[in-house]
Amino acid sequence: MTDESIISISNLSKRYPSGFQALDNINLTIKRGEIFALLGPNGAGKTSLISILCGLVNPGPGELKVGGLDVIKDYRAVRKMIGLVPQEIAISMFETVWATVNLTRGLYGKKPDDAYLEKLLRSLSLWEKKDNKLMTLSGGMKRRVLIAKALSHQPQILFLDEPTAGVDVELRRDMWKMIRELRNDGVTIILTTHYIEEAEDMADRVGVINKGRIVLVEEKAELMKKLGKRQLVLELPAPLMSLPEGIQIEGLTLSRDGNKLTYSYDTHNSSGDIGQVIRTLYEHGIEFRDLHTSQSSLEDIFVSLVSANDAHTATATGELQ
Repeated sequence: MTDESIISISNLSKRYPSGFQALDNINLTIKRGEIFALLGPNGAGKTSLISILCGLVNPGPGELKVGGLDVIKDYRAVRKMIGLVPQEIAISMFETVWATVNLTRGLYGKKPDDAYLEKLLRSLSLWEKKDNKLMTLSGGMKRRVLIAKALSHQPQILFLDEPTAGVDVELRRDMWKMIRELRNDGVTIILTTHYIEEAEDMADRVGVINKGRIVLVEEKAELMKKLGKRQLVLELPAPLMSLPEGIQIEGLTLSRDGNKLTYSYDTHNSSGDIGQVIRTLYEHGIEFRDLHTSQSSLEDIFVSLVSANDAHTATATGELQ
């Protein structure tokens, strides 16, 4: 991955004729060769943003460039650079698998390449089904065909809009293996997903969108470091009714049943605080029979970011009224 941008979005907004504000002043840069995960709740603007970049929806005010080209002025050249795996399965059910991917490749102006298409279909476990009509395939196999169509013209950028929603475990595993290989070949991957563990496992950077606004864009590792929480859990040999009055430790809580103490702290704080916590507990006669630590996941961070954004929006709305 390089620092060179392949997608640049400046001050992009989108309001539909119904009056719904799907995107509100989006500014975003995506680096060439990275896996970028765009996370957000339903209706946050993820699909609208992808649809605009792929030329399926007209943009509102703002500037969008892909590979240095204007999305509107250089539509055809931009479209050739992009592959899209949409949420919905929309393919001609009367065509065969081979005819579908071969036709799609030709529509993008690519010369026939049977060897590449065979390799592609084999990588998606579709080669044995190449002569089958799409209507005869299972839902999982149809989704594999969507992926093959998106990759048939060897795009530089691949958009995956909720690609593993409702698919089997085998397909999910095959897909993420392929994505890693594509990234290694220099393809830029932008994905939206409800399976946050996939973003945590796959992404180089994470963007969070909520109510049409970008809440945060951060390197995944740095995001986990800055916003993640760690917890030290102390299992007590006997339940406590309450903490002694002399114990004043921020982030220390007693479970309802009195059998467990939990100390929560930021990941960027040094672990030396833990030693101080344990010493303080011993000084007040509190011992423990077991302890373990845990760290918040990307899902925990996502939920906290969206909740904070919702609270901020509600406060700002209240102030304007």
